[in-house]
Amino acid sequence: MIQTRQIFRFHNNHGIARSLSYIHNIGKHPLVYRNVGQHLKAAAESFPNHEALVSVHEAKRLTFSNVLDKVDRLAASFYQLGLQKGDRIGIWAPSGTQFYISTLAAARAGMISVGINPAYQIPEVEYALNKVGVKALIAAESYRTQNYYEMIKHLVPELEAASTGSIVSAKVPSLSAVIMKSNNSGSKLQGIIPYEELFHTVSEQNVSYVESIQNQISPDSGVNLQFTSGTTGKPKAALLSHFNFINNALSIGLDHGFNLSERHRVCVQVPFFHAYGGVVGIIGSISHGCTLVVPGPGYKPSALVQAIVNERCNAIYGTPTMYVDLVNEVKRSGTKLPSIELAVTGGAPCAPKLFTDIQQILGVEQVKTIYGLTETTAVCFHSVRNESQENVLNTVGHLGEHWEAKVVDRDGALVPFGEPGELCVRGYATMLGYWEDEQKTKETIGVDKWLKTGDQFVLREDGYGKIVGRIKEVVIRGGENIYPREIEDVLITHPDVLEVHCVGVPDDRMGEEMCAFVRLYSDRTKLDQAQVKEFCKGKIAHFKVPKFVEIVDQFPKTTSGKIQKFKLLEMFLNNKVKS
Repeated sequence: MIQTRQIFRFHNNHGIARSLSYIHNIGKHPLVYRNVGQHLKAAAESFPNHEALVSVHEAKRLTFSNVLDKVDRLAASFYQLGLQKGDRIGIWAPSGTQFYISTLAAARAGMISVGINPAYQIPEVEYALNKVGVKALIAAESYRTQNYYEMIKHLVPELEAASTGSIVSAKVPSLSAVIMKSNNSGSKLQGIIPYEELFHTVSEQNVSYVESIQNQISPDSGVNLQFTSGTTGKPKAALLSHFNFINNALSIGLDHGFNLSERHRVCVQVPFFHAYGGVVGIIGSISHGCTLVVPGPGYKPSALVQAIVNERCNAIYGTPTMYVDLVNEVKRSGTKLPSIELAVTGGAPCAPKLFTDIQQILGVEQVKTIYGLTETTAVCFHSVRNESQENVLNTVGHLGEHWEAKVVDRDGALVPFGEPGELCVRGYATMLGYWEDEQKTKETIGVDKWLKTGDQFVLREDGYGKIVGRIKEVVIRGGENIYPREIEDVLITHPDVLEVHCVGVPDDRMGEEMCAFVRLYSDRTKLDQAQVKEFCKGKIAHFKVPKFVEIVDQFPKTTSGKIQKFKLLEMFLNNKVKS
């Protein structure tokens, strides 16, 4: 797998030579230099009649040729509305055809899509639109309990009186147009441009223009802005290029065994606005001729099970939390799933026990993991074909092709292989930078182009790695460093524990103590600190055993599936005040 590796050696106090944590995986598949629009065109020409997207909840099926036609018509309509190359187009909608087509249309037009979390509230939407200067907002009329039209009117009261495409907003100065897909309520939405009409009113001349400009859209230019998950502080907007998107998606699929001779039907649980759904899901399916199956507008385990069965899916994408729920739903319902070749988990660390459950309960042939950040486009470490069970269960995968990785201490010096430190990566899929935030960009990416991940990581000489925890999540208890992940991996093996996440909480004597937030298989089961202490005997050092145990029904998380540990700390502090 590793084509070239630079090894640094030093001698410790005992004169023993040790290698330092640096790996370079040159790879065997060359990078490609094309933009997303050209990539889509190639897919439509290679397999025009193959299903590209199945949106179960909308009862819609699109072939690759259907997709290209719709994408070009929407892209052409952007120009007809007066938008220009490089303009930012916000997409505020759940997963489905609207998000899928709009993202690709922005890319094909040489514009930059901005995925906006469907759960965002008015202040968060205002922040997102202004942060990156969104010129046109594509939105659903409503989703779940949220009426997007009313929310936009609250933010942009000028909307109702504005002529089509000519909004002048005090709160969002960059915004000129709101394009909305009606939910068939029959009500006329003042000031908006009907989404469906754009496909019919566009001129054929403008449609032809979209194809004619493809060679003028640089693969190195921005294609998408991804907001960081916002687990702490205000989200930053990472600018990703066409080159980032395509090569990351190609690399992952190749190492997972995707090929054009065998059609995969992938059930995607993760949202499209997230890098996992957008790059691994949308662009990955285009890269390898896969059918992307969307069970519903949002995550719902029962809908997921039905989609896998009815659409005969043989691959699944999801986060660990989603797989926990899927395993539980299959056990509850007794549903027999079709033969599933591949389950890919990413977005957060996955406990070894969950891997085993996915294989045994879901009947999955291969469980693979991916690891990366928004700032690395999607993935920089991932499982590969024909690897050992130990590597699947106990690592986040192998360093991807065309990536360098190193692990450093607090002073930036390389640590020996096998010792923890901060993971830094450098490669083709590093973001272009945070949008109009030079200072934050410099804090994350040095002049040497190394990107600091903020993850406490152990790197092995064979190219595999393991997350120990987030740098900021390290709990310092009486001078001892404790990594939550290590404790989570132990507690998840308890027969009554369905899911567990640990956080450091303040303590007058020790500085910090560990609190385990536990979700149990049954609400009739009890688990307290004494039982946890007994279970941990012989498994972890006594000082690592959580002092506190909190039982929860659900975990607070972002819509991309990441656990918001700062909210767990808030829960603990609130409970402490009440008691």
